Amino acid sequence: MIHKDGYYWFLTYGFPDFQREEFEKTVNKKWKIKTVRVAGCVVTQELMDSVRSENKKTNLALQKRYGKNWKDLYDKDIQDYTMKQVDIMDVLITNKVFRKELAKHKIEIDNVDKDAEELGRPDFYKVNINKIYPENGIAFTVNVDLINRTVNLIK
Repeated sequence: MIHKDGYYWFLTYGFPDFQREEFEKTVNKKWKIKTVRVAGCVVTQELMDSVRSENKKTNLALQKRYGKNWKDLYDKDIQDYTMKQVDIMDVLITNKVFRKELAKHKIEIDNVDKDAEELGRPDFYKVNINKIYPENGIAFTVNVDLINRTVNLIK
């Protein structure tokens, strides 16, 4: 359904796929889609039918706006975004400045939690490296240039 906030809402229930949700957050902004969790794992048939009905309306609205193959295009955007995340991490883990910052903040290379935001062009990103334990928040921020394979420390 199209919500009054101008976004296409898909309703969901059950155990979330956290990794996919992370990727969808960024791609959903482009597509003006929101995923709204209406229940956990215990649901009734009535709720499942209601969710199916509402999501069908949303699907039809998206087809009207983007065409019948909108889902294929959306899935391609998810796949492209996923591959960009792999590319970003590939540049980061081979960079000495990045590794030095990780060590300074006591973050293990195999436990990097990051948020990447495209900056003006598809191969240039602002990447926040997050602290998870013992405190939450941003440990430091870098810019990553995928074409030149460079990393610049911001803070």
